[in-house]
Amino acid sequence: MDTIVTRTRRAEVGMLAVLGALAVGAWLVTAERMRGMDAGPNTDPGSLGFFVGVWVVMMAAMMLPSAAPMVAVYARLQRSRAAVTLFAAGYLALWTAAGVGAYALAVAARHSSIDALSWDRGGRYVAAAVLGAAALYQLTPWKERSLARCRAPLGFVVTHWRDGAAGAVRMGGAHGAWCLGCCWALTASLFALGVMSVVWMAAIALLIAGEKLLPWGDAASRAIAALLVALAVAIALDPGSVPGLTLPGRM
Repeated sequence: MDTIVTRTRRAEVGMLAVLGALAVGAWLVTAERMRGMDAGPNTDPGSLGFFVGVWVVMMAAMMLPSAAPMVAVYARLQRSRAAVTLFAAGYLALWTAAGVGAYALAVAARHSSIDALSWDRGGRYVAAAVLGAAALYQLTPWKERSLARCRAPLGFVVTHWRDGAAGAVRMGGAHGAWCLGCCWALTASLFALGVMSVVWMAAIALLIAGEKLLPWGDAASRAIAALLVALAVAIALDPGSVPGLTLPGRM
């Protein structure tokens, strides 16, 4: 019995090590890809293929660390590396679909004929509104429910268990959907702060990991809401005072 437990723990540690290596690799690739790019708000998203490629790597870098407890529980029960890989693939597939939607919105906003949305006119107020909306979402029941699911991996696995390869993909997608419900507003705030900014990516990733992994997650969500409000006010009144914010045209 002890031997079986030891082997299971070794397999779990090995899987988490692989997950950590993938996250580190994703951060390195992201930093390299974004070198020299416009890191400010209202960044040109480029072609769909380019954006989705960058988006997938970004999501792997930002979301895999906070998804580690869920993957660990699934790996402990499944004991199949292939199934765990498919679970992660389903998770990232859900976020990829979300990225396509984000791309469509970004392109529509960037090519809007409304001059008032340009940064030197009303753009900073639009960015502030995005951050304000993200702060408001932090306090909603939908956020609370999604965060609770993300913070209870065993409960999720028990209620969403599916057998087989297709089941692993479906479970990964289902967890990705709850994660999206938890994190979409924080992720959307990147479009107000700089979707191609590694600095803001890292900051948002830390906030996401904090509210998912720290024991005081609910309090962290409220603190994050307050931080987003402060950022919104600063960008609306004096965007140059926001540390790490690259203003359009001032790279």
